[in-house]
Amino acid sequence: MNVKDAVSAFNDYLQSQGLKLTRQRALITEVFFDPAKRADHPTVEELYLRVKGRDSTVGHATVYRTLKLLVDGKLATPNRIGEDLTRYEPEVPGEHHDHMVCAECGLIIEFEDAEIERLQEQVAARHGFALRDHSMNLVVAPRGDCARADCLKGAAGEARGAGAAR
Repeated sequence: MNVKDAVSAFNDYLQSQGLKLTRQRALITEVFFDPAKRADHPTVEELYLRVKGRDSTVGHATVYRTLKLLVDGKLATPNRIGEDLTRYEPEVPGEHHDHMVCAECGLIIEFEDAEIERLQEQVAARHGFALRDHSMNLVVAPRGDCARADCLKGAAGEARGAGAAR
């Protein structure tokens, strides 16, 4: 879903709830659905800092309430991916992926695997269910120190700091 479609879908949801799409809500939605950052799975705080970088008048509570509305409107999905913080990701109709999370640095890797999807369907059927939805997060340990160039720990990652978006 592109940014324009996301803002439009959010506006439709807000109208159905008797609410208005304010300038600040539109900005938060635009920042959240930014295609360059879509795979980052920001926390509320990380999203707040991104929005604040574009408009310093937007408050933390406004970002929090807007994110809750995006979740209620099924445009965002909260997820505890490998840590105690809730991270959010844009919900894109018809798109599905799972997550691997580096236990060393917290880097989130999105992936799709047809065989895993097929096996999940089989497991549900074996237990008498039809799979409607699922979320899979694999916390993985690197072999030795995480050697990925984009790892948030290690020499290059420490320069970026712990607050870097993943």
